[in-house]
Amino acid sequence: MDGFPVTLTEAVCLGASFGFSGLFYYLYKKSWITANKLQNAPHFTIDEKLKDLLKVTPETCLQYAVIEGHVKPVDEHLSSQFKKEIVGVLQKITLKEHRLVWSGFSHIWMDDERILHQRVNTLPFALAGTDRTVVRVLSPLEAAGKYTEVTYEKFNQASFGLGDLLGQYVSGVKPKGHLEIEEMLKVDTILTGVGELKLNTDGTLSLRPPSDGSQYFLSIADFDTLQREHDSMAAWWKALAVASALAGAAVLLWVGLRYYDRWRVQAKKEQDRKEFARLRAEAERQHANEAGPRAVLDGSYRENICLICLSEPRDCVLLDCGHVCCCYLCFQSLPQPKCPICRQDIVKVLPVYHP
Repeated sequence: MDGFPVTLTEAVCLGASFGFSGLFYYLYKKSWITANKLQNAPHFTIDEKLKDLLKVTPETCLQYAVIEGHVKPVDEHLSSQFKKEIVGVLQKITLKEHRLVWSGFSHIWMDDERILHQRVNTLPFALAGTDRTVVRVLSPLEAAGKYTEVTYEKFNQASFGLGDLLGQYVSGVKPKGHLEIEEMLKVDTILTGVGELKLNTDGTLSLRPPSDGSQYFLSIADFDTLQREHDSMAAWWKALAVASALAGAAVLLWVGLRYYDRWRVQAKKEQDRKEFARLRAEAERQHANEAGPRAVLDGSYRENICLICLSEPRDCVLLDCGHVCCCYLCFQSLPQPKCPICRQDIVKVLPVYHP
C-alpha cells in the first residue's frame, strides 16, 4: 500500500484544530478558575466590623474578598480636562488615529486604528462604606474590569489636498481623522473591588492585588454582573475548545475512512490476484500435456500477445464484455476498471489458457 493518505491541507487543518483546541482549553481553564474564585469569594460590608474580623484573621489578611463602596479621594481630586465640573481620582486620555489601509492580499481598503498617545493620571483613593470606615485601593492600574466612564469623546475629521490624496494612494494609507477620548473614575462612583483585603499595622484597611496571583478586579458594575461576565467567558472558551476538537476529530475520521477504503481496495486486489493465480495454476495443470513452450514465438503466440505491454500473453478474460485483450498484470495497472477495448465496466476477471 502507498503512503499514509494525508494531504498537506488535511495535515494543516488537523494540526490547527488540535492546536486551537489546546489554546482554547487553556483559556477556558484560566477563566473557569477565575469564575470559581469569584463565586467562592466572601462578601463584606465596609464598616468597623470588617476591622474586627481582620484582627482575628491569620496575618490580618483575607486572600480573596469582595467589597463595594463609594469612591473617595484620599487628599485632592482630578478635574476633567474638558468638563471642569466633573471630578475624579483616575483619568485616562487617549488619542487614536482612524485610517484606511490598502490590503495587498484582498485588494480592498480596510479600517484600521492605532493609538498615537495615551496619558493616565491617578491619585490615591479609597472606598467608603456605611460609616466612616474606608478601604484604601492600591495599584488600580493592575486591576482588570471596566472601572472608568467616558466623559469626553470627539472625532476630528482629517482634511487634505490633492497632493495628499496622491500620496495616500502611493503609501496605501488614507487617514480618516483623530478620535480624542477622556475616561475617568469619578468621585462618589459605586465601585466593586475584588482582591486581597488587609488590615495594616497603622489600623488602616487596604485592597490590593492578591499575592497568590489571582485576578484583581475593579468594576463599576455590581458583583453579580461581574460574575455572569466571567461565567459566560468560561462557557465561551469551553464551546470553542469543544468545537475545535470536534473539527480535528472530523478531519481525523475523514482521513481514517479514506485510509480504510484504500486498504479495502488493495486487499480486494490482492484477493483477486491470488484467486486468479489459483485458477490459472489449475488450468495449466489440466493442459500440461497439451501446452507448447510459450517461448516459441509462433504465429499463435503473437496473436495472443497483450495489447498493452506487448510482451506477455493474454491470460485473462474481462467480464461482462468478454474481451480477451491483456495480461493480468496490465489489468491490475488499469487506472479505472474499464475494458481497454469497449470501455465497459469490468465486473469480474477470469483466467484464460491458450494451448
